[in-house]
Amino acid sequence: MGSYLNPGNEKFYRAINSEIYVDKTGLIGYTNKVLNTMQQNLCVSRPRRFGKSMAADMLTAYYSRGCDSKELFQGLKIANDQNFEKYLNKYDTIFLNMQEFLSQSNDIYDMLTLLKKSVLWDLLEEYPDYRYFDNTNLTRTMSDVYKNTKRPFVIIIDEWDCIFREYKNDKDAQEKYLDFLRDTLKDKAYIQLVYMTGILPIKKYGTHSALNMFSEYSMANPRQLAEYVGFTEKEVKELCDQYHMNLKELKEWYDGYSFDGVESIYSPRSVIEAVLSGVCDSYWNQTETFEALQVYIDMNYKGLKDDVLSMIAGEKVVVNTGSFTNDMTTFNSKDDVLTLLIHLGYLAYDFINKYVYIPNGEVKGEYINAISVSDWGTVSEALRDSAKTLRSIWERRPEQVSKGIEQAHFETSHLQYNDENALSYTISLALYAARNFYQIYRELPTGKGFADLVFIPRKKFPDKPALIVELKWDKTAKGAIHQIKNKQYFESLKEYQGNLLLVGINYDKDTREHQCEIEEFHK
Repeated sequence: MGSYLNPGNEKFYRAINSEIYVDKTGLIGYTNKVLNTMQQNLCVSRPRRFGKSMAADMLTAYYSRGCDSKELFQGLKIANDQNFEKYLNKYDTIFLNMQEFLSQSNDIYDMLTLLKKSVLWDLLEEYPDYRYFDNTNLTRTMSDVYKNTKRPFVIIIDEWDCIFREYKNDKDAQEKYLDFLRDTLKDKAYIQLVYMTGILPIKKYGTHSALNMFSEYSMANPRQLAEYVGFTEKEVKELCDQYHMNLKELKEWYDGYSFDGVESIYSPRSVIEAVLSGVCDSYWNQTETFEALQVYIDMNYKGLKDDVLSMIAGEKVVVNTGSFTNDMTTFNSKDDVLTLLIHLGYLAYDFINKYVYIPNGEVKGEYINAISVSDWGTVSEALRDSAKTLRSIWERRPEQVSKGIEQAHFETSHLQYNDENALSYTISLALYAARNFYQIYRELPTGKGFADLVFIPRKKFPDKPALIVELKWDKTAKGAIHQIKNKQYFESLKEYQGNLLLVGINYDKDTREHQCEIEEFHK
């Protein structure tokens, strides 16, 4: 058993021995299916927190000849597969974490030299007695080992794209690295599977990709591997039942990624943290700070800020992902920025309809954090002051509420500020802090119609009043209150009688001012 050739199964053992382990061994069934075929080269890209390394460790534990993993996989899904034992621990497996080599090197040349020497060290220790054409040449040595043993190789690469994140602007280093991967992996008879994982899809340069033999499974189109991107709703529901958590609350916080055939995918790391602690909160910034997002949304591309604000308000935005060059520096339009944010997990993507949206409350919080410290004018101020605006509603201070809404008032080229729907976007920003205390519903059927916005207190805030908010355009705020009463929007909130506020908001198109009326409801 070596460090890089045929490593053991200790890392995967640690994963399944954890308090929470969600069985994703079905992925092995797919990799077994493509072994030694034209589809044997897989590049699987995911954001941080989405279990990329665990999948790599799982595949290593399954294929590596350096361990006996039969007992480890007993009771898991793959153990019921008819080919389970056929491929189990049968391959000379090389596992490479590219970040490990990069962190020990001064540049790409040092890194590649260290990598080759490290793998050769293991190969020559395992097979010292063969006649080698050139035992300093990695590919020739692997070929000689296969010629003598007839044991094919499985190559598993984690953090494959770290070069493009650490050496963002070094095109020569990037091309050198891609050439190394191509020369090592492409059209080699002794390799029967390559599983490569990272954040970014394969880099394009020139007129083609240096790694065009790979099938790509990305956040834009994970295809057959969609159910392995994160946790499915069924898997999260089982965790909620086991740990007595509220599925609806976890869905609001961590769901939102949707793919063809798999409608709901949850952020796995965050779900685990929430379930173990019993607290739904933002766990995103434990692995990446909002400053990383801020860099991209502050880029001065026409329409980018408008799109971000629309998505914060719950809208979906059409995007063209085709021009993205799969790096973190080459941007020609807002579409390239939005496409990068898909791969980083900051946006979800509808492949069929070609639009993006903010997937869940946790990620939306990262946008709010980024915008609140950016120079986005009154919008930044409104987000910073949204807690004050909410408090003004609780304290029944309508003039202060109107001022908070004025701060959040924005206009865009594609969302004209001329109807109640546009007004609702402004209210969403002005009252953004309410998401911490309330479940928020738009167009909720209640009484004799649909209330524009209804705020239901979360269970841990029973002292907060429920809110019914009615929006009017060029009418009166008092008229909005009258509509709430006349259509009896309060009927479905009977349990909150005595702790229910009616809020009417109107925008006067002549004075360009917002008015607010607040009443405590008593039937």
